[in-house]
Amino acid sequence: MMEAWRKIRLGDVCKTNMDSYSPKEEWNFVNYLDTGNITDNKIDSIQYIDVKNEKLPSRARRKVKKDSIIYSTVRPNQRHFGIVKSQPENFLVSTGFAVIDTDAQVLDADFLYYLLTQATLVEALHAIAEQSTSAYPSIKPSDIENLEIEIPDLATQKKIADVLGSLDRKITQNTEVNKNLEAQAQSIFKSWFIDAPESSSWETGTFSDIIDTMIAGDWGKDSPLGNNTEMVYCIRGADIPDVKSGNKGKMPTRFILPKNYVAKHLVAGDVVVEISGGSPTQSTGRIASISQSLLDRYDKGMVCTNFCKAMKPKSGYSMFVYYYWQYLYDKNVFFLYENGTTGIKNLDISGFIETEPIILPPVELVEKFDAFCHSVFDVIFANGLQNEKLANMRDALLPKLMSGEIDASDLDL
Repeated sequence: MMEAWRKIRLGDVCKTNMDSYSPKEEWNFVNYLDTGNITDNKIDSIQYIDVKNEKLPSRARRKVKKDSIIYSTVRPNQRHFGIVKSQPENFLVSTGFAVIDTDAQVLDADFLYYLLTQATLVEALHAIAEQSTSAYPSIKPSDIENLEIEIPDLATQKKIADVLGSLDRKITQNTEVNKNLEAQAQSIFKSWFIDAPESSSWETGTFSDIIDTMIAGDWGKDSPLGNNTEMVYCIRGADIPDVKSGNKGKMPTRFILPKNYVAKHLVAGDVVVEISGGSPTQSTGRIASISQSLLDRYDKGMVCTNFCKAMKPKSGYSMFVYYYWQYLYDKNVFFLYENGTTGIKNLDISGFIETEPIILPPVELVEKFDAFCHSVFDVIFANGLQNEKLANMRDALLPKLMSGEIDASDLDL
């Protein structure tokens, strides 16, 4: 098969940074994607900017089109890249991206995207970035253009991209199912506890009434100290979206003292909340519930990092705390309890827990909701487990397909 493949210089079959926005175009608003808000083609958030009333960031200049590949030029190993399939109106991305458009007659955009996301190639680009003279590791668009790659004929490129894409599409489908289930649970919570006519006669209290204890995090060490440490998974703020979906994602393993593990390890029913490290556009307060299904799937215990804290709700109140907290997060309540002047936000979690008023419904209704949520989370975590297996299969196939070691025509996924 390899005889049919040919070597090309990437810059000969694609263009970078073709189109930019000019203030003379006078858009009334912009939907802006910064480099930190996309990872492995998953968008965390798009910032809406009212240009008439807000200053447009100087980096919000790059235009994209369907099948444009956006690849962060800063620290490639952080994997802030993706491929555009649809976009909102007046969409701009940061000049921190290299925007790559292929000659569709020679190079399939999806094939190139998968090729550029291979771990070996990402590492090679990061090695170039570390040699840069800028204040932080970065590459230039020309570094991508100068890459020499082996490609098969266009039909084979499309087949390879379709094989890998079928796995990503299933992952996306499971993710959407999980989002829908989460939305249903949130809707039921709001119906039962926020909009319920009975709520006017329920007691008013604070989270301190339904939380037994708080547990500090522990970042530990990146390597063991003899035999006197425990290896654990450590949940960071960035891992919370994965944990909510039933994945461990890129959650790191760390080593902590046994006495700290005894005091700080997470058990089913604990709720982890991010208390520090939010960006200027991202509030603190993101939250994840720890279920037995999640704990059973991994061979190590779990703690949270010292930029998070774990709450231990009273018996039966775990899911009530989780969804009430999420409800207030969606209403931007946490901004009122944040402090910090250096761009890093810190949540005054003690002040929030002790002073923010909440409704305390009857215990039997809380227990009924808790039981319902456990059935929902069982499905969410099963989908999360399947997504991990699919991602592992994709990552194992990727280099073999890209090298021609496996013939894509032999696969039918």
